[in-house]
Amino acid sequence: MVGKGFRFVSLLLASLSLLTATPLAADEIRSPSLTALRVDWRAALDQLRSEINSRPQIAADFIFAPRRSVPRYDPRATPALVQLNAVSSQFFSGIARSSVPVLLPFDAGAYLEAQRSGAPASLSLARYQADFNPVDMFDAGPAGYSATFSFEPGAGDGMPSRVYARPVEVQITGSALIYDVADPAGGKGEPVKPLATLYPDLRKFIREGYVRYAFTRFGVAYVVSVQCLDSVAKPRRLACKEAYPVAERFLKALHIAGGQRMRPVTDIASEIIDRPAARSADFSYRPSGDIIPNTGYRNKSGHPDVMAYAQIRFPLEKAPAFVRSQSYGKRDKNDGPTAYPWRDNFCESRSFEVWQCAGGYGHQGEDIRAADCPSSGEGREPCDPKQRAVVAVRDAVVIRAAKDQAATLEINSRTEHIRFRYMHMNPQAMNADGLVNGRLVSEGEKIGLVSNYLDHPAGTSMHLHFDVQVFTRDGWIWVSPYATLVSAYERLIRARGREVGPEIAGAAQPVAHALPEDVIKPDLREGSSSEEN
Repeated sequence: MVGKGFRFVSLLLASLSLLTATPLAADEIRSPSLTALRVDWRAALDQLRSEINSRPQIAADFIFAPRRSVPRYDPRATPALVQLNAVSSQFFSGIARSSVPVLLPFDAGAYLEAQRSGAPASLSLARYQADFNPVDMFDAGPAGYSATFSFEPGAGDGMPSRVYARPVEVQITGSALIYDVADPAGGKGEPVKPLATLYPDLRKFIREGYVRYAFTRFGVAYVVSVQCLDSVAKPRRLACKEAYPVAERFLKALHIAGGQRMRPVTDIASEIIDRPAARSADFSYRPSGDIIPNTGYRNKSGHPDVMAYAQIRFPLEKAPAFVRSQSYGKRDKNDGPTAYPWRDNFCESRSFEVWQCAGGYGHQGEDIRAADCPSSGEGREPCDPKQRAVVAVRDAVVIRAAKDQAATLEINSRTEHIRFRYMHMNPQAMNADGLVNGRLVSEGEKIGLVSNYLDHPAGTSMHLHFDVQVFTRDGWIWVSPYATLVSAYERLIRARGREVGPEIAGAAQPVAHALPEDVIKPDLREGSSSEEN
């Protein structure tokens, strides 16, 4: 008891020391902290052996005895994984790059057994994937992997009929890196009794527009999710109650499809980030969370967040650029939408669930405008407002189906597992440029133009919507990109901005959700990654 009491007092004193440390300066920006999970590859190999041994025709082909004559993290040390990756990589390119066991609805044993029996090559891959279509998107790397599959209407024996008339998309991510966010809503959910034997810690919950199934296996955090609405089923809107059977079929079909033992990732501590020493004469910004008064959901305020979740290149090619509200700009007492200071609009009123915003609803990201073209004159470069380049913020892989209005870049490294989404670029132009699933882009590479596409050209104002998602035990969740953009812009202009305000509003403002006449039509579907929202 004395030992336990001593440890408790020590931990308490350590916690108090953090509280009494030098406070963060008003305009300082921090990097995020991440927790690294330790992967139990021995347990993964035991499960793989069990799966392969259930197929007698091919069981003897796999070598499970470890080779101790090679270094522990040499792929040759686990020959069964090398063999499995060789099979799976035909369908899931780069699967051996995953640092965690890759769980997918692909039965490699059944596939190999069918090949051994002389099955024709023309057989659909869905036959070995519980009737799920071939993978739409797959990315693997040092942090883990992500994949997206679809399930056609009427597919699968024993599946209930549904009203929704389009394929259901199911996503899965497994990660050894977890972002540490102060998330009071995190970790909740209800058990799924029919799956309790397979997944003892499985949690089912609806969050930020997705039904999610979170569980831990081999020490790794996995989340299966389907975008849906918790409402009445409709042919063009997937109701969550119709998504449940598809997601649970997916979970029942998961097998080890690949991955490779690697050196473990390590915890990453939060730090104050370096910023330019020089001061900008022009760039100023209001504090994070200081949205235009009464433009939050049900008159709520914004959410301060001093975290730069990644060190990125600013998403517009050139300065000046302006983070300002596109829906409530007329309420701002400052100059128009192309003027300093910047103003946060992450928690402006929208119909999208955003856990960081008061009331639980918000914009999900920030709206960015390029500067107005200056008047033509001698010596000035030609300026076309429809030719403002949008660039990749980092070296990344693209996540985007040809039908999507948004393009997402994912970083999967030993120190990050994060996504950046771009909206309002023209989808036909993105298709023509090959900005679709699996494409690799380089930091600073042009990936599109600032545009006004929302369902159709001229559907919104000329701006870029930019947002950030990080991976947690609840899956991918939205976080404020405001401080991330401030930090990126300072690097672009090579000077530190000046934080100003906030001023106290001089008069009562109208309530945002009442949509008075001075409000530009909000981008009601801005938070969707596909046509459905």
